[in-house]
Amino acid sequence: MAAKRLVIAGTGSGTGKTTFTLGLMAALKMRNLKVQGFKCGPDYIDPSYHTAVTGRPSRNLDSWMFSRELVRDIFNRASEDADIAIIEGVMGFYDGRNPDSNEGSTAEIGFITKSPVVLIIDCAGAARSAAAVVKGFQQFDPEVNIAAVIANRVGSERHYRLVKTAIEQECGIPVAGYLMKNAEIAIPGRRMGLIPAAERGELGSFFKKIGRLIAETVDLDKLLELAEAEDLPKSGFSVFDENREKTVTIAVAKDQAFNFYYEENLELLSSLGARLQFFSPIKGEPLPAHADGLYIGGNLPEEFVPLLAEKEAVKKSIREAIEKGLPTVAECGGFMFLTREIETTDGSIWPMAGVIPGRTVMKTKLTALGYREVTGRKGNPFLPEGEKAKGHEFHYSTFSSEGPVSCAYEIKSRWGKKEDGYLSGNLAAGYTHIHFASCPKMVLRWIEKCKEAKHHE
Repeated sequence: MAAKRLVIAGTGSGTGKTTFTLGLMAALKMRNLKVQGFKCGPDYIDPSYHTAVTGRPSRNLDSWMFSRELVRDIFNRASEDADIAIIEGVMGFYDGRNPDSNEGSTAEIGFITKSPVVLIIDCAGAARSAAAVVKGFQQFDPEVNIAAVIANRVGSERHYRLVKTAIEQECGIPVAGYLMKNAEIAIPGRRMGLIPAAERGELGSFFKKIGRLIAETVDLDKLLELAEAEDLPKSGFSVFDENREKTVTIAVAKDQAFNFYYEENLELLSSLGARLQFFSPIKGEPLPAHADGLYIGGNLPEEFVPLLAEKEAVKKSIREAIEKGLPTVAECGGFMFLTREIETTDGSIWPMAGVIPGRTVMKTKLTALGYREVTGRKGNPFLPEGEKAKGHEFHYSTFSSEGPVSCAYEIKSRWGKKEDGYLSGNLAAGYTHIHFASCPKMVLRWIEKCKEAKHHE
């Protein structure tokens, strides 16, 4: 297991955590180190960049969706053969599920993994005041281990020296480097956040550029020294320990339009008996002929809707298989794809797979965001009535059914409860991305349903 590890935290969103994290990963890779990436919270997009730069699947560490033991288990398993683990934070360091505790925050992940923290601060227009910001983060919770600071958006090297002197004098920790504002290393985004790495194409030159920049202005040796940490105790039980014989094949839609999958979801399916077969609807690849089940995830931005609308063979293969009883889980974009049609923000209407009797309408504003406690509804083949799992919801669309439908889930947030999705036979679809590690029995039931469907052919 990688004893060396760092949490990259920010004073708030937009302070440059992702840019610095990617640059640091790239710079460490240039030193021929094996770097394992992690992301605090439920985000899919940042981990896709981690994976692209490190060559190793990045993992989510979420202290609301998982127990502390499971967080440590995921961390230990993924970083076992790495030289260093880099954990990118979420939002501000202390921001989590609720304003009255550290639950779900970067700070809590730092506690659980016993990791030194590198705090990124935005120094634009500040000098000595930057020290007051850092001291506030140190004193807000005395248990935190803020080991170093990175000064972002400094105006010049002289400006950096002013900030460095003030912080080191007043806070007693090193300022290990800086970044100046540079449009060439900005990561393009859109309203749902950064553009996923799967849509960016070749990223090698971009990673080299930010890696070299970090190497020039950041003391990597100091960060590697500060990254030394004690080994985490290994859990006596892991939901990933089983490695059953592969008895069924589950097709997974995976391409630019469908790529929001938690890595542990795929690993749980595989370890509990499913052979995963990936296919690309965008490329016109129909559902694999021998699939015993189907998993179709999210990330369906508007620009892919016209491409999917024209893939008649793909839509037909999926529609016919689900109607025949193919055990299927669809999430967010996958749920939207299975509806009759999608209306985009310009008023255009695009025909989708037509499995679910209803339509989705894209909006210009966010319609749902946040953690969800998911409870199965009556008849759900994978999450039975009353059984609970945890997940996350984030989308800019609404679903309107054509008449009464059965919902797959009841979801609970801090604002109350509501019904989610669509349930019919062996299809459970909804907006919420469920993390299977929060309820491994869901995977076991799915595989059993795949076996049943296979034997009834």
